Amino acid sequence: MAEKQRVLIVDDDVNIAELISLYLIKECYETLIVNDGEEALRVFPEFNPNIILLDLMLPGMDGYQVCRELRTSSQVPIIMLSAKGEIFDKVLGLELGADDYMIKPFDSKELVARVKAVLRRCHTTSFSAAASGTDQQGDYVEFPDLIVNLTNYAVTYNGHSVEMPPKELELLYFLASSPNQVFTREQLLDHIWGYEYIGDTRTVDVHIKRLREKIKDNANWALTTVWGIGYKFEVKR
Repeated sequence: MAEKQRVLIVDDDVNIAELISLYLIKECYETLIVNDGEEALRVFPEFNPNIILLDLMLPGMDGYQVCRELRTSSQVPIIMLSAKGEIFDKVLGLELGADDYMIKPFDSKELVARVKAVLRRCHTTSFSAAASGTDQQGDYVEFPDLIVNLTNYAVTYNGHSVEMPPKELELLYFLASSPNQVFTREQLLDHIWGYEYIGDTRTVDVHIKRLREKIKDNANWALTTVWGIGYKFEVKR
């Protein structure tokens, strides 16, 4: 029997947390509920969740701080839950490393669907040094000073391994696989996040920004914005 996937639910509203847990248990997930950020960080290493549902309005350490702290050592998928529906709050959550953002109140069935979708595209991957070795196998693209290996989920830049969440890597690989081809934000959402993704095109902008922080433009290639259209991986001939 396959091991159940584990979901850490971080929410100080006991009723909401228990309702979420019931729906997930019904779908054969293992859940653990904690009610504040400090406890979430304490139980995280032992529980080792496959995904975290993280409320933003927590007592003490808020969800943004928890996400920031987790991202210093882990790429575990995170879905933020919040009553804040402003674009600023969504973008901030995504920039800190969240994989999705849901506004309260939400339908529990939709939440379960989002959990499944995020887990499908965010395979728990070890970004080990061995995976990013120079002997490349499987699906990869290679340019001067850059190797993106989709099979090993590894990126090598200037001879060094670069850690990045699965969606960032998949976005970089997709663009680099079609050099000089322009893709709209909508096309990138469909290819990387899937047609079932319920979000806006700003998600793409956030992930491009993260990639540019980690992968600087090269004399031979660059992540280029095509104003009014989208993005391309430009290879300079």
